[in-house]
Amino acid sequence: MANLYDTLGVKKGASAEEIKKAYRKLARQYHPDRNPGDASSEERFKEVQTAYDVLSDNEKRKQYDRFGSTNGRPGPGPAGGPGGFNFGGNINVDDLGDLFGGLFNRGSASSARARSPQPERGADLEVAVNLSFEDSLQGIETKIPVEVTAACRECNGSGAQPGTSPVICPECHGRGMVSESQGLFALSQPCPRCRGNGTVIERPCARCHGTGRERRTKRYTVKIPAGVKDGTRIRLKGKGEPGYGGGPAGDLFVVTRVEPSKLYERRGADLVVEVPITYAEAALGATVEVPTPDGPVSLKVPAGSESGKLLRIKGRGAPKLNGGGKGDVLVRVRVSVPKKLSKAEKKALEELQKVSKENPREELFS
Repeated sequence: MANLYDTLGVKKGASAEEIKKAYRKLARQYHPDRNPGDASSEERFKEVQTAYDVLSDNEKRKQYDRFGSTNGRPGPGPAGGPGGFNFGGNINVDDLGDLFGGLFNRGSASSARARSPQPERGADLEVAVNLSFEDSLQGIETKIPVEVTAACRECNGSGAQPGTSPVICPECHGRGMVSESQGLFALSQPCPRCRGNGTVIERPCARCHGTGRERRTKRYTVKIPAGVKDGTRIRLKGKGEPGYGGGPAGDLFVVTRVEPSKLYERRGADLVVEVPITYAEAALGATVEVPTPDGPVSLKVPAGSESGKLLRIKGRGAPKLNGGGKGDVLVRVRVSVPKKLSKAEKKALEELQKVSKENPREELFS
């Protein structure tokens, strides 16, 4: 373990002010922010911080002067005898450099990284857009309002009242960490005054109350593709909540809410429509007009069609979202039974009944 006085470049009898002055000079010189990626500077910074943490505290300095030596080697002492004191016979003073580095590293690069806000991805947002059934088949472009968190317009995100700025925390002096003495050692923890930020806001912004952020409504243009269904989710990358500490923004998910159709029942890309036919059309067969999203289409109904029979018109259904054309229109025929008959209709049906040999209930008793 290097001699702590030599590390700071001061004599053993140096005053507290001389120690502080030497520390500030070396800390600025070797700070990791000024030497990014330089492992030797980071290690030197840790040594300087360790030395200052010990020598700036009267109790720690007394214990170091008692158990340490000017050349960095442990001297005789009551706790360990010749060769230095130890803890349980396993750790001697030679190892205190690493131990102090873990307990007294308020200004080390590792603690600086712990204090600085880590990049954090913003939250995803979800908003619903209402569509008519026709719009869901054709696709539209629309603008949607979204409430998001943004930098405060009053203080530009600083959280401080305009004309002022955050100041260095008087509790931790900008380090973001404070140490609690535990005899020879000290335990470091985030500063309760600034919550580890290193700065405090003395005069908070009246608009955002010191948060630096406010809720704001933004409008985004979104293209709704043809063929969306109720509950389809459309992702707009990076349009969600902004990230923290330089992190990326979240995503915006637009969820379609499609009104039910009065005419069609949707089955994936297929559309089912019920078409009534007369008894005569069902028995003799006929060509009928069927509505589709692209306009009426003529459909041949085979003779003998029963109520509920499905007939297919290909390629006239809903567009497929993943490409590949359109689905089909499925025509469900429904035989319409008249509630009132004219005399001629009644007479014709009576004659049909006399000549008909069909017994639809015969299978019930076979």
